[in-house]
Amino acid sequence: VQLVESGGGLVQAGGSLRLACKASGLRIRDWALGWFRQAPGKEREGVAAINPYARTVYDADSVKGRVTITWENSENTMYLRIDNLKPGDTAVYYCAAIPYSLFYGTESLTSREQRWASWGQGTQVTVAL
Repeated sequence: VQLVESGGGLVQAGGSLRLACKASGLRIRDWALGWFRQAPGKEREGVAAINPYARTVYDADSVKGRVTITWENSENTMYLRIDNLKPGDTAVYYCAAIPYSLFYGTESLTSREQRWASWGQGTQVTVAL
């Protein structure tokens, strides 16, 4: 499985941003996908996840109501849209893939991160006031 993120950049607070994660080498029935982020000096945290086959989505409490995660089958790409960006959203954003047999929805965003088997290289998002 290979994952490549894109779409990061510098955004003004209050704005929106859409990140993309192009996936290859996986069957969507067998995997769930997710977004994580790591801010300077902080631990990596889960943001949102999706079962791309069933299109079921899961959001972390810290971003609930501000993020939209989607899967575009024709592009083999997962998207994360973040609205009403805040300086606290500044981080490197990573996409990741987990075998569906090990995926437990929101719980997989907050625990047992080692079960996420493949990771992208990350894309920087910086939110300025």
